[in-house]
Amino acid sequence: MRRDDVEFASEGTTCRAWHYRPEGDEARPCIVMAHGFGVTRDCTIPTYAERFVDEGFNVLLFDYRHFGTSDGKPRLLLSVGKQLDDWQAAIDGARKLPGVDRDRIGLWGTSFSGGHVIVAAARDGQVAAVSSQGAMMDGRAAFLDGVRQAGPLNGLRLTAMAVADTLFGLAGGAIRVTVAGEPGSLALLTTPDVLEGYRSITTPDWPNEVCARVALQTVFHRPVTWADKLPCPLLLFVCEDDSVAPASAVLEVAERAAGPVELHRYPIAHFDIYHGEIFEEAVGKQVTFFKQHLLGETG
Repeated sequence: MRRDDVEFASEGTTCRAWHYRPEGDEARPCIVMAHGFGVTRDCTIPTYAERFVDEGFNVLLFDYRHFGTSDGKPRLLLSVGKQLDDWQAAIDGARKLPGVDRDRIGLWGTSFSGGHVIVAAARDGQVAAVSSQGAMMDGRAAFLDGVRQAGPLNGLRLTAMAVADTLFGLAGGAIRVTVAGEPGSLALLTTPDVLEGYRSITTPDWPNEVCARVALQTVFHRPVTWADKLPCPLLLFVCEDDSVAPASAVLEVAERAAGPVELHRYPIAHFDIYHGEIFEEAVGKQVTFFKQHLLGETG
């Protein structure tokens, strides 16, 4: 296995990624991957990438614009529209990589990117398979859950910060807000398990901030509405006790999806799928799924 540093342009801005490759010159399928809300490609996701490469797949694992090693200012700007454009640029870039069979592209997403892969595959129209775990499929439902859990005052304070950041952004500036905080704190996510959950998957230097304007965008981001446009097989993992991304919206995606769906439900919280036996079981099912739909293996 080798891992190369690669770049691709997304609307004129350079995104950086790792291209994992098995040994040999054979053209193989490629799984395009990205991280979740407010984190970077080095946060836990390489563990999945290495498993896929061990099973004979190429992997392109990238950082969105404004995050990690990718370019883009202001830093830590989480724009739903830009991230979706980055997905298309990454898919296009994967098709040009050495050793990649351009007709066998799969997408893998988790949490926030678990919703992005639904939209990205539907827009592209040529993706062969999609795997999504613990996904944020309905920003409106997630916002209402957040208000119920943290209270309306916290929601109003975040909205005020988001409006101020949007206005400040017109002059090129940014106001940042904490991503994961303790219950009662001013943060985008404040459920009891969220801060330790983030700490369990991030690096010690993770900034735990994003530009506040994202709070105005996520409520309108509803990947669930794209499910009936998804033309390829879909693998879904539902975390039934998820306090971050409502499980009901993932189940709705399963019902709406235009293509075949493989659904697995676990009585776990949002961050449990990254660890221990659940991780081993889930990544094993993902390998089997991609082998079936990208390599044509059965049984």
